[in-house]
Amino acid sequence: MMKKIVLFDPVRGAAGDMVIGALLDAGASKEDVLCVMASVGERPSVSRVDRAGICAVSVDTHADDVCRSLAEVMERVEGCPAPPSVIRMAKRVFERIARAERAVHAGTCDDINHVHFHEVGADDAIADVLGACMAMYLLSPDGVVVRPVAVGSGEVMMSHGRYPVPAPATVAIFKESVLVMQMSARNGDGAGELCTPTGAALLAEFAASFPFEGECSGSVCAVGYGAGKRDPVGVSNVLRVMIFEVSDEKVSVPSGEAFTVDVLLTNVDDVTGETISFALSELMKKGARDAVAVPIVMKKGRPGFLVQVIALPEDSVRLSREMAKLLGTLGIRCVPSVHRFVAERVFEEVELEVNGQLYRFPVKCGYIDGECFTLKPEFDIVQRCALAEGVSLLDLMRLVESKAREMVGGAVFPSSVTGNGGKDE
Repeated sequence: MMKKIVLFDPVRGAAGDMVIGALLDAGASKEDVLCVMASVGERPSVSRVDRAGICAVSVDTHADDVCRSLAEVMERVEGCPAPPSVIRMAKRVFERIARAERAVHAGTCDDINHVHFHEVGADDAIADVLGACMAMYLLSPDGVVVRPVAVGSGEVMMSHGRYPVPAPATVAIFKESVLVMQMSARNGDGAGELCTPTGAALLAEFAASFPFEGECSGSVCAVGYGAGKRDPVGVSNVLRVMIFEVSDEKVSVPSGEAFTVDVLLTNVDDVTGETISFALSELMKKGARDAVAVPIVMKKGRPGFLVQVIALPEDSVRLSREMAKLLGTLGIRCVPSVHRFVAERVFEEVELEVNGQLYRFPVKCGYIDGECFTLKPEFDIVQRCALAEGVSLLDLMRLVESKAREMVGGAVFPSSVTGNGGKDE
């Protein structure tokens, strides 16, 4: 099965209009996006421009500059003729900005609904957020990856005065997100603000709404460039988006039979939980069949962890070295040639309509002697849908399991969600 992954590569930085331009250039429907943006004010204009030899899409909202509170912004967003999931995504973007503004102006406003957005409360910012969320909805990716974002240098003039780049709200948004901030701009010219609070909030929301773990190695099926307003000489002031088709094939293992593995063990009592979590994740990426940490009590009553890794015999030495490097441990115990039974596993795909949108949910099914004895939907996919559509995660999980049981001929699980596809009654 192939996954569609959207990769944001901030060559210079990111602003709302640049995000829209890049997504339009990568294939999002221009008419649908502009229709949503025009509901805020005047219909935006879209043109192709040159940025240091790069042909990019420029978007101009032609909107007014008005300062509003979060409640006022939300009212305008809710009145937009867009799908419910787009409205919810846009509201989450502005909630991110509101939290950032409140953190910056701590003590001056207790009610988040009355935080004033200054520059990002204007109609052009509302149109940018709605347009970007609509474009992402239309592309319907399976995952989003954001590379480190160049934020610029120097100073920027804001409503409260002159501030060093990056702006305080932009820093606050980066602080609560998974985005990585790059202080020095690429391509030499780093003067000025390259990443706006709106751009940072959009990228943070996309990365959170469409999580993806893995490497973007696959076929590039589309590329888009969004142009920034400035056109410095010799510098490509653009935001690049690449859409990948990434194979979701699992590592092949012997099915329905026993095979041998090595068990690697080590005790640690001087590393943090965050370090252990990182080590387990890295070991899985490097070929471990499984990796767990179990709390233990060590000599002299010291609390520690037993880290256990399941490895194929040919990977044992390599993974032992990785364990030592990641955990700083001096000794790895290897219990060789443990027989491990692996049931036959097959990925079935359940199609389900949720709030009028068709979703496909991979479900891992285990078989013994041709009979399915266990099944489990891929949690990340179900979670992503539940967040996007605002439905109960547990009810959606039960419904996907029920449909999968029907497909494989097993008993149907009872579910509080019925055939309405997860829609609210």
